[in-house]
Amino acid sequence: MAVVDRRRLVVEAAEKSFALFGYKATTMDQVAKIANVAKGTIYTFFTNKEELFDEILRSVILDMRRIAEEELRDDRTFFDNLYHTVDKLLEYRAQHNLLIKLFQEVRDFGTPKAREGLETIEHAILDYLEKQVTRAMQRNEVSGLDPKVVSFVLMKLYIALTSDWNKIHEPLSKEQIKEFVQRFVAGGLSPEKSS
Repeated sequence: MAVVDRRRLVVEAAEKSFALFGYKATTMDQVAKIANVAKGTIYTFFTNKEELFDEILRSVILDMRRIAEEELRDDRTFFDNLYHTVDKLLEYRAQHNLLIKLFQEVRDFGTPKAREGLETIEHAILDYLEKQVTRAMQRNEVSGLDPKVVSFVLMKLYIALTSDWNKIHEPLSKEQIKEFVQRFVAGGLSPEKSS
């Protein structure tokens, strides 16, 4: 007979609840019901809803980092790696209802913990991007601008093209997003252009 991993059941149920109802509307009772465990079982693993939410965010960040690392190849240029990674992260985001719900909740209600969760993810992305930009600078693939600023601009451009744009226009395809990033950023960061 298989041993039931109750902690995993709780985390999966919580992620489902946060994705369906948002952070604010999720309760420990809902999580227990979805996990098919007693509410007290949740508290053997997590002190409160905030701690459970933070655990899920760590998992999302690890998933995103794993996806990015799988796409990173030394035989590709910085921009080729960037395009491949963005493609995979777009697919991940489109399939990850929790992130979509958090964006909606922050936009519609301004829930502080949901905003904090998105900021945590944003900081992790910025740290990762900064390392990749620094690496590209060392390889002389991009001009010597401040890696923090470049990372911030890359991320904001990505958000603008994948999310903000969609609020008032038909969503762009992955190919269109890639083309705009290439025209807006690659030309401006190329070391040949900076002399």
